Amino acid sequence: MIESILIILIAGFIMGKAFEKLNLPGLLGMLLAGILLGPNYLDLISSEILAISDDIRLLALILILLRAGLGLRRETLNKVGVLSLKLGSLPCLMEGFTVLLLAYYLFELGFVEAGILGFIIAAVSPAVIVPSMLKLKDRGLGKDKGIPVMILAGASIDDVFAITLISIFLGLVNGGAGGTLLSLLAIPREIIGGILFGLFVGFILTKIYQKFEMADSDRMVVLAVGALFAYVVSSYLQVAGLLAIMIAGAYLLEKHKLFAEEFSKKLKGVWSFGEIFLFVLIGSIVDVSLAISAGPLGILIITVGVFIRMLGVYISTLGSNLNPKERLFCGISYSPKATVQAAMGGVPLSMGLPGGELILALAVLSVIYTAPLGALGINFFADKLLDSESDETAELSSIE
Repeated sequence: MIESILIILIAGFIMGKAFEKLNLPGLLGMLLAGILLGPNYLDLISSEILAISDDIRLLALILILLRAGLGLRRETLNKVGVLSLKLGSLPCLMEGFTVLLLAYYLFELGFVEAGILGFIIAAVSPAVIVPSMLKLKDRGLGKDKGIPVMILAGASIDDVFAITLISIFLGLVNGGAGGTLLSLLAIPREIIGGILFGLFVGFILTKIYQKFEMADSDRMVVLAVGALFAYVVSSYLQVAGLLAIMIAGAYLLEKHKLFAEEFSKKLKGVWSFGEIFLFVLIGSIVDVSLAISAGPLGILIITVGVFIRMLGVYISTLGSNLNPKERLFCGISYSPKATVQAAMGGVPLSMGLPGGELILALAVLSVIYTAPLGALGINFFADKLLDSESDETAELSSIE
């Protein structure tokens, strides 16, 4: 296992830096390293690492979402909250049902299987989006209208919608249509519950920091425990755990700004390790030959879905103060797939559903196709479509 960790760190670091030298996102190099090192090709990652790769990826995702939360100002969240909700719902629904219809007619999948595929494909990837938005925040791009924060929050809400609808269609496999309404009602419950539980965790952490004198290292341990607690307990409460983590971080920023800023700096250093494991291990599950088996029709379905999502983003931003360039950037930012596709793509096959192999192939294809292009698009168009922050208070500009 130690040898595999060493190989992952060396290959991920070198490939990431090599791609950055080419003015490409480093995560693309890490994904490629994972594809090559994984069991489908060179097979240099031990089975022990692969067996716990889901947990390692989740820890890395929790880390970056916590860091994102520590940079979310309450004033900005208040300004972009409604728009984030729109961006996290309508584009996902439009893309998911578009892919459902295309798969139903072009691949002749059953309605339920096409629905499962539709929302597996529709989910955006926090693993790709969150690091990209944090880099934009660091550079001050789009902060005058809170665009990075808006996209961060919207990505978490998007996954709540996608995963809930996947669960609904999986429930229909066994004829459980009666629970569909209750499942739909779970969406607002998960979002509101995630926000409230995140505030609760942030409140508890604040009280601990106020009551006990601790060294900086101990504060970091308490923060890590709080983030893991938020995620684990959220699963029992059936609320949005990833959203709760971000809200807990935002609460800490509100109540303990100095602590939060120091935590954010330290987490930025830890993330240098975390991102290597996250993207290399995502790459390790990708089988390019399986994606190729989906064929041109697979590319067509995913492409049409992404364009319909971008139309959904345009509709969602009607009435806001975003200009056409900023709207286009939001559409590009919501195109990458990776996280949910990696986690859920193989579920229909494991359940023995008709078309399970096709669903897995299209899920893998969506990662290979959209994650690199989406990351490249964010990196390339950010300077061209977003304005730089003009002053310290610019982030508080209103979004109507």
